[in-house]
Amino acid sequence: MFVRPIIAALAFVAIATSAQAAELVTKKSAYSVSETVDRMAAAVEAAGAKVFARVDHAAGAKAVGLDLRPTQMLMFGNPKLGTPALQAAQSAGLDLPLRVVVYEDDAGDVILAYHFPSTLSAVHGIPADAAVLTRMTGALAKLTNKATGQSQ
Repeated sequence: MFVRPIIAALAFVAIATSAQAAELVTKKSAYSVSETVDRMAAAVEAAGAKVFARVDHAAGAKAVGLDLRPTQMLMFGNPKLGTPALQAAQSAGLDLPLRVVVYEDDAGDVILAYHFPSTLSAVHGIPADAAVLTRMTGALAKLTNKATGQSQ
């Protein structure tokens, strides 16, 4: 009796988890973690947006006696771009401003990662075809390409 609901619940979790994982964009950077984040911040500001925060997770770990490979997060946004998403679903404020994380992986490669803006549709109910999501997707691609040294 209880087996079918449990199996159905586990299948739903597996599907949801794989869909969420598919929403993560990763790009290999040609630069160090700090330089990649510096380049991202410069690209954001050059595009007329604002950097709200830069968090050095490795420094935080070190402050409490723990080791972590270089890892930094940059939070940024542009109210002209983000406000329409918030107007569509105010809960999107949980995921806005946008963020990228840049880290050195166990192979020594520097990786920049972010969520596809389509995540806002899946999580907050913003229509998948909303123009704001298309604009965010394009802006993130351009900015992260500049940060990582990838061609357009």
